[in-house]
Amino acid sequence: MDTFDNSPGSEATQIHQLAMSGEKMVERLRKKAFLPDRRKSLNVHLGIAEVARLLGCSTNRIRMAEEDGRLPPPRTGERRTGYTIEALLNMRKVLNASKQRRPTDEPAIIAVQNFKGGVGKSTVTVHLAHYLAIQGYRVLVVDCDSQATTTTLFGCNPHFDVTREQTLYPYLSVESTEDDLNYAVQKTPWPNVDLIPSCLELFDVEYELAATNAAGQGILADRFRKLRDGLQTTARDSYDIIILDPPPALGMVSLSVMQAATSLLVPLAATTPDFCSTVQFLSMMDQIIEAMAGAGIKPSYDFIRLICSRFDNTDPSQTMVIRVMEEAFGPSLLSVPILDSAEISHAALRMMSVYELEAPIGAPKTHKRAKTNLDESLSQVELLLRRTWTRPASLEEAIAHVG
Repeated sequence: MDTFDNSPGSEATQIHQLAMSGEKMVERLRKKAFLPDRRKSLNVHLGIAEVARLLGCSTNRIRMAEEDGRLPPPRTGERRTGYTIEALLNMRKVLNASKQRRPTDEPAIIAVQNFKGGVGKSTVTVHLAHYLAIQGYRVLVVDCDSQATTTTLFGCNPHFDVTREQTLYPYLSVESTEDDLNYAVQKTPWPNVDLIPSCLELFDVEYELAATNAAGQGILADRFRKLRDGLQTTARDSYDIIILDPPPALGMVSLSVMQAATSLLVPLAATTPDFCSTVQFLSMMDQIIEAMAGAGIKPSYDFIRLICSRFDNTDPSQTMVIRVMEEAFGPSLLSVPILDSAEISHAALRMMSVYELEAPIGAPKTHKRAKTNLDESLSQVELLLRRTWTRPASLEEAIAHVG
């Protein structure tokens, strides 16, 4: 067991010891969750009724395709265990039920952004990625936050598994060593979800760009555009949707994300401090966009929406706050909030999303309620993303809706 030095003047040493002890515990939790090979695997199986619902067809159509050889037949003499995500994706191709964008459509780049921590930003990012994967989209998740919570939820320990060279750093650095982002893309257990991970050393980009700005070297405008250029190049042939998880603070990386994104999703909890903080975030964004436009950098968003990400519908105070949010934000607040569920917390403890659980952790009724709520809430975002492939809105329109 680690011992801590509590002698006077030892605070720095104690912080180091606390950090190391915490990292060891994270690794112990990961080993316990992902035995025997310490790597996350995807063991989700969907019943034929759920698959038919996702494909928008009847169960008979699936069975007919299995009988006539268009789909692999179920193994005879064995209990049907359900369909894997790989099988579901194959069905979408065979049965012409693909939701992937057309080659003429631009990839959607959505940033899950709020400058306040503790609003469930990374939880929303991971659940949105897995929801979209089940719907059949090709998804790239980019962890832009040096705290690397999203990376952790994908089953990677950012302290042991991720180096600075595997993050955005080599591409965004002032002295960049990479011309595109393909070097950083990693596979995940999901066949149609890839990840660009993060680690603490990504924060070095903030120091470098801030120092460059202070020195007046005039390269920041190009740096802010670079992330978007890299994402569009990487995604053009490989992804339908890119989800960005930026730092919960205003900095050089956050500004790059704001420039790179084509839409914004702002999570917030149903509490007065979260509401007030989000109002300040929107006001700050308004000022930042105006300043960026003055420097020749003009972000353009297809939509800006807010989502209540942790709502306890049994708490009268939260019900009151969400009514305040509805009055203030109108249709820009998504109508179905994400409920504060024990199943989400239990899944996070295992470094998973609810969509990755092979079986309910708590009561089956609790699991079903959480999954149904997530589907209903995140489908609102899916609909908005699909609309961007047919009718993009101007930045002025998006901000007008928020106002």
